[in-house]
Amino acid sequence: MRYFVKRLDKAKKAIDEGDFIVIGAGAGLSAAAGIEYSGKRFTDNFKEFIEKYSMADMYSSGFYPFKTSEEKWAYWAKHIYLNRFQVGKTDLYQKLLKLVENKDYFVITTNVEHQFWINGFEDERIFATQGDYGFLQCGEVCHNKLYYNEDLIKEMVEKTVDCKIPSDLIPTCPVCGAEMETNLRKDNLFVQDEKWYEANERYSNFLRKIEDNKVVFLELGVGYNTPSIIKYPFEQWTYDNKNATLIRINRDYPDAIKENESKTISFDEDMDEIFDYWLSRIF
Repeated sequence: MRYFVKRLDKAKKAIDEGDFIVIGAGAGLSAAAGIEYSGKRFTDNFKEFIEKYSMADMYSSGFYPFKTSEEKWAYWAKHIYLNRFQVGKTDLYQKLLKLVENKDYFVITTNVEHQFWINGFEDERIFATQGDYGFLQCGEVCHNKLYYNEDLIKEMVEKTVDCKIPSDLIPTCPVCGAEMETNLRKDNLFVQDEKWYEANERYSNFLRKIEDNKVVFLELGVGYNTPSIIKYPFEQWTYDNKNATLIRINRDYPDAIKENESKTISFDEDMDEIFDYWLSRIF
């Protein structure tokens, strides 16, 4: 316990003294916030899909080879509704905001549930690289516009029968007529719209601004699905900047690389407990 508190205090001191905070958020942050893709939350909400398709969890179910579009959209509508539109604000994201709201921060995230916006983080300080459950795109990428899907998703859920939606609810592109897809980076047909490029530029500008200043890379629940987006760059930038500190919170992969051991503060403890301690030290 004493070693845990020592690490907590060291990390909080780095955050307090840092000129900039770069938050890197992965699936582990949302899971810690209660947006879990497996266990009771999955079995309680997808009973009929589990019985029909022998699904194991929401993540792997996203790759299920549905035979028809009516079946595919019945599953995805339920998945999107549950994780994007039903959750609302979460305590853990609120605590994270309180921790950094008075700092010069930027968020890079692979999460697609829109939680940073829902919980009040500034739009100009967020870059969601992998898409957003709340938008559809042309499946053939005939153009780069995204379409907000909340009303359609709710109608799909309401009208799902025997794990199928009515055929007339299958979304089609208003330009070319192809079937639409959720705006998720799953292949080379992912649409990066104008807002995506603007966010990418703001992130790049922020990174240029921090240079050799005191910066904290706060890595939260980032695994190895897409390590080249957050994990590997954070390690490289920590190594390159003599004034950088990497704070890594991850139950499964907390350790620092050898080259950054002296500059990394690692935690595999409960994220909620960590944030509570840090917030109790705000005066």
